Amino acid sequence: MLIEWLLIPFAYLLGSVSSAVIVSRALGLPDPRQEGSKNPGATNVLRLGGKQAGILTLLGDAAKGLIPLLIAKSLAVSPPLLAAVGFAAFVGHLYPVFFQFKGGKGVATSLGVLLGFAWPVGGMALLTWIVMAAVFRYSSLSALTAAVLAPVYVWFWLGSAELVVATMFMSTLLVYRHKGNIERLLKGEESRLGAKPR
Repeated sequence: MLIEWLLIPFAYLLGSVSSAVIVSRALGLPDPRQEGSKNPGATNVLRLGGKQAGILTLLGDAAKGLIPLLIAKSLAVSPPLLAAVGFAAFVGHLYPVFFQFKGGKGVATSLGVLLGFAWPVGGMALLTWIVMAAVFRYSSLSALTAAVLAPVYVWFWLGSAELVVATMFMSTLLVYRHKGNIERLLKGEESRLGAKPR
């Protein structure tokens, strides 16, 4: 059905909405694209505006990945289309049409997509992030670890080749978007959670 395939552009457009910018403007905070790490994501908003702003941004970014998939699953779409919808939402966050294709790194939106694929998959990715963050206090390292393990979780719980491939592409892009963080981690210069970005 045509309406089912329209979910792909819908997911991309929804993903293109920047929760970080909206929350920051609503709360009178600095533009996260210009301050801090200059990344329009939940971690930067957390550092700039505190826990409430960070949580609102996190929820908004995760919802962008989750909502299109819930709609797609309600229509009982095929696994390839479900994978495409999830990937489109993720790409929308990274390369938003509304913000000159300059978006965030995709951590929260990828979590929303994984939750949309299956709650246990998203739950395991979130648990991975929490454990790594609690032990090492690096948001970027936590996200990278969860991203690398995400395809394994998808394969274990769902066994769908299409969803595994989509997750692998998401993970690859997420790692690429964190290349600066990886360099700082290797140099011992990465900011820890609760500290001001360097």
